[in-house]
Amino acid sequence: MNKTHPDILVNFLDYWEYKDEKQIYSHQWITDIELTRENVNAVMRAGRARWKVENETFNTLKNLGYNLEHNYGHGKQYLSTTFATLMMLAFLVDQVQEHVCVLFRAARNMFYSRKALWEEMRGLFRGFFIKCWEDFWLGIIFEWGGGELRPDDTS
Repeated sequence: MNKTHPDILVNFLDYWEYKDEKQIYSHQWITDIELTRENVNAVMRAGRARWKVENETFNTLKNLGYNLEHNYGHGKQYLSTTFATLMMLAFLVDQVQEHVCVLFRAARNMFYSRKALWEEMRGLFRGFFIKCWEDFWLGIIFEWGGGELRPDDTS
């Protein structure tokens, strides 16, 4: 692939799509999969699907409440890396909950956006002592707080 590692071999796939003799789409992939007449279309479709998934994921992380920014790659010591890692962990937790937790999905469906759900979650964390996740999600779903009120005097 380069002079430093001449032993690493890859295959290059160059895809062009035309409509009415005008190029409307072009994409290229590098892969370690051996390309043949039999598999080249499947590799191209997989490459396009992977790009779509990655693009949608990064769009979600940047524009739909997680606030991923380019500057997460910059900064002194490890702060920017720590912020990026925490944001990715939050995204992972949300994805897992959306797939496996019925209560999370019910709570999520009550709000027009993740941001709105997160604001509700922050409010509950600030105002209530939550004993368990089930109480937390039921509190959001049934709009009753989901836990015990925190005493005013915590001393």
